Amino acid sequence: MRSFFCDLHIHVGGTQSGRPVKITASRQMTLTRILEEASERKGMEMIGIIDAHAPEVQEELAELMERRQAVPHPLGGIAYKQTMLLLGCEVEIKEPGRGEAHFLCYLPTLDKMSRFTRWLSARCKNVNLSSQRIAAGLHELQEYLASQEGILIPAHIFTPHKGLYGSCADRLADVLDPALVNAVELGLSANTEMADRLSELHDKTFVTNSDAHSLSKIGREYQAIRMAEPCFEEWRKALQRADGRGVAANYGLHPRLGKYHQTTCQSCHAPLPVEGDGRCPHCGYKAVVRGVAERVEQLADLPAGVHPPHRPPYVEQIPLEFIPGVGRKTREKLYQAFGTEMNILHRTDEEQLASIVGEAAARTIILARAGKLAISAGGAGTYGRVQTCEKRG
Repeated sequence: MRSFFCDLHIHVGGTQSGRPVKITASRQMTLTRILEEASERKGMEMIGIIDAHAPEVQEELAELMERRQAVPHPLGGIAYKQTMLLLGCEVEIKEPGRGEAHFLCYLPTLDKMSRFTRWLSARCKNVNLSSQRIAAGLHELQEYLASQEGILIPAHIFTPHKGLYGSCADRLADVLDPALVNAVELGLSANTEMADRLSELHDKTFVTNSDAHSLSKIGREYQAIRMAEPCFEEWRKALQRADGRGVAANYGLHPRLGKYHQTTCQSCHAPLPVEGDGRCPHCGYKAVVRGVAERVEQLADLPAGVHPPHRPPYVEQIPLEFIPGVGRKTREKLYQAFGTEMNILHRTDEEQLASIVGEAAARTIILARAGKLAISAGGAGTYGRVQTCEKRG
């Protein structure tokens, strides 16, 4: 039993033929390029492709399997080089009288994902695209996935843009059966400290994923999962915290780096007080985007610092791409020297880093690794910024 680095929310931007899948994602994000980046550059040992329902994505995967470049695992998942691929799909559901929310659906085999595609095609406008709204309720979706040995995880649960708590409901039971939900995805603007202020989440496993729309964003959030080996059934046990399996650590952005952390004016991007009247006091604009921090405060029934015994550490980590002074050429030198981003962030000491990129860049990477760089908060769809200075206190 050991821990494996896993990022289980990665979007496909387009197919080999150039057909779009996730409209807002880079067209460089084809299935094969994602697998190559995850295995050879990022060092992710298990990934979730969240657009595996798209027929052309399935065709590309079938071709890889025919050439024996991708090999199905008997316990679910598909192996590609050093990475295990889990097949997922993100769907949007709008319950009557509520806002829309996104949910991640995972299935163990390509055959079952193909069956899910047929099920979806009768309930959405365009099954070739990502994150489609489906004409089904959450209870119906949960029942279908359970019948296919699938897993449902509410996506980026606190974000105002289509998160379950952010735009749809105050409690899980308002819209779904909590007993059939083993895990929830925190999203880029929240961490364990914030999420555990809701007592109803204490029996849930927290997952931290990148929601990557470009190759460089793979692994900006991830987790180390303790399993006998990376595959679908071992992952299921880890979400259930069964037989010694489980999430050993969540690695996430500092919540202030997230696009929706603080309540912010959508026009002038000024941070706004929680007790405002919905209009920006700086410019008068009315389109104010409620931040995740404010939403957690509204829903919380526990003080900060109360955690269930099973909760693993949340490590606030800054990906290489976010670190000031570590540009594309510097990252390339690091990859050439140390292989993968996981090696650079977890296994390489300051002296080794300095021998490749100099003392200043190495020191900045070490400070970022230790969570010691100052951060300005993001909001209203704009990411926070990492400062070059060390934070005080």
